[in-house]
Amino acid sequence: MPPRRANLALLAHLLASLVTAATRAAATSYSVLDYGAVADGRTDCAGAFLGAWNAACADEDEGPAAVVVPAGEYLVSRARFGGPCRGGAVSVDIAGTLLAPTPYAGVQLWIVFQNVDGVSVNGGTLDGRGQAYWACRRDGGGSACPAATRSLTIYRSRNVVVRGLTSLNSAGIHVTVQASSGVAVVDTVVSAPGDSPNTDGIHIKQSSDVTVRSARIGTGDDCVSMVEGSSDVWIQGVACGPGHGISIGSLGDTPEQAAVRNITVKAVALAGTTNGLRIKSWAKANRGIVDGVSFSDVVMRDVRNPIIVDQNYCPGNVSCPTEVTRTQLCVLQQ
Repeated sequence: MPPRRANLALLAHLLASLVTAATRAAATSYSVLDYGAVADGRTDCAGAFLGAWNAACADEDEGPAAVVVPAGEYLVSRARFGGPCRGGAVSVDIAGTLLAPTPYAGVQLWIVFQNVDGVSVNGGTLDGRGQAYWACRRDGGGSACPAATRSLTIYRSRNVVVRGLTSLNSAGIHVTVQASSGVAVVDTVVSAPGDSPNTDGIHIKQSSDVTVRSARIGTGDDCVSMVEGSSDVWIQGVACGPGHGISIGSLGDTPEQAAVRNITVKAVALAGTTNGLRIKSWAKANRGIVDGVSFSDVVMRDVRNPIIVDQNYCPGNVSCPTEVTRTQLCVLQQ
């Protein structure tokens, strides 16, 4: 079996096993309410969420432990859920809405799962409340605007499933997968206005065996973006719009960036987007490779630039480099 198909088969098996683990009765449930969370949308519940997570992560009983977030609105200033966990699999079952602090909270990473293996995040809504930040950017605030807050980050983790999540109005990137492997984002909704700056839907970096399936993404930047070190990525059943399309890159901005390999985009629909399918690299003398890309069964409607291979990428056309790009595009299938 070819390597990519083997990896995808393995990922499909992993996804099925994790979903089964997440949906069967958990050995122990840890409700954030029992750790002091108040569903009033005003009280900072970060400590309560971390308390429930730490208890679930330390659980050694047979079967996966579960962090439970009941219906209601919970203000969470920031939360970093760290592992590894003693019992392995932990499910985070969200029925309510998590509210980001606003405005200008100065939080670059809001909800983070780091060094975890076998975690599933099920349901719920993350409301990034990025409107004030976007207004600052539109008004030319420049350095007076804080760093854009990213809503959900999967970092240095393995075998993670995000299912049924809704991400609203992130100030920056909605979902980031970085330095991770075996991650699946399925049945997910991403929503932000078309003029919200740099609000990529799902951003993949230095990660392998990543699946994005059955997602509805409307945002102000790329619906799905894959940058250096992305490999064995499978994107299927994604509806994109508004947004900037599905993009590889930008690449070649810094020396010796890791290659992007084995990207499959299948059965996707783009409507009202700036771009459709795009590969972008800077005109700099830095090496880079894009290899083994497959696009199939793509439907576009009212897309301004359906297919773009841009090797002179320079957003805003300000102080653009003039060297010849050394990013190689190989085995591009369409």
